[in-house]
Amino acid sequence: MKYIGAHVSAEGGVQNAPLNAHAIGAKAFAFFTKNQKQWFSNPLTKNSISEFRANCEKYDYKPFQILPHDSYLINLGHPEKEPLERSRAAFLDEMRRCEQLGLDRLNFHPGSHLKQIDPEECLARIAESVNIILDKTKGVIAVIENTAGQGTNLGHTFEQISYIIDRVEDKSRVGVCIDTCHAYTSGYDVKSAEGFRNTFELFEKIIGFSYLKGMHLNDSKKDFATRVDRHETLGNGFLGVDPFIPIMNDERFDNIPLILETPDETLWAGEIRKLYSLIR
Repeated sequence: MKYIGAHVSAEGGVQNAPLNAHAIGAKAFAFFTKNQKQWFSNPLTKNSISEFRANCEKYDYKPFQILPHDSYLINLGHPEKEPLERSRAAFLDEMRRCEQLGLDRLNFHPGSHLKQIDPEECLARIAESVNIILDKTKGVIAVIENTAGQGTNLGHTFEQISYIIDRVEDKSRVGVCIDTCHAYTSGYDVKSAEGFRNTFELFEKIIGFSYLKGMHLNDSKKDFATRVDRHETLGNGFLGVDPFIPIMNDERFDNIPLILETPDETLWAGEIRKLYSLIR
């Protein structure tokens, strides 16, 4: 079954995220468990935790339908000791928030070498960060999102993601989220039917579908292999609608959160309906 939703607001408290998801007809959702632009936030209250769980139960959102996203400030491969420790502490806090909310996965951008260390050393540092944090938490999968490769961001090739996974000790607690916009602008041709097929054959060979724990369904404002991360409303960018047809009709993409991060939230309800209409 397909579980489509969007990255909804949690303004006013995390308990509002499932309400906002239900309001747009979403069967899945993503959200930030804290302010994504700040290093530290107040702990979740008992009330917000219990209300979040109750609202998820009310609208039948199970953990596998929910893909929280970590703060954009976090860089688990940072070349400098102090910023690296700050990133690890922030990621640990977010994993623990997921534990409190009863969630089983947390999406994150791998990290950036900032032209200060070798990319391979940065990838190894990301894996080390994940191992440290998994050792201090239980039950939550660290989900690596592929990137567009903008600037010094890593994770824009399947090989880089595989390099991290290979070095994570508990393979049961590491996964992958594929963003369609990022894949296209990083150099994977998911636009054409043949390119889509070849891309996911490579994904299976290099990473494996057993690690796929979610997807971000975004069109792209930028063209193929530009290495620029700019999302567009479905059908209005360089990807168009065609790449989303096989996703909607391939069982390999079943039973994971399929999340819109398109720029106009007023269109999300219509985009969700459009995606469901592509199912043959």
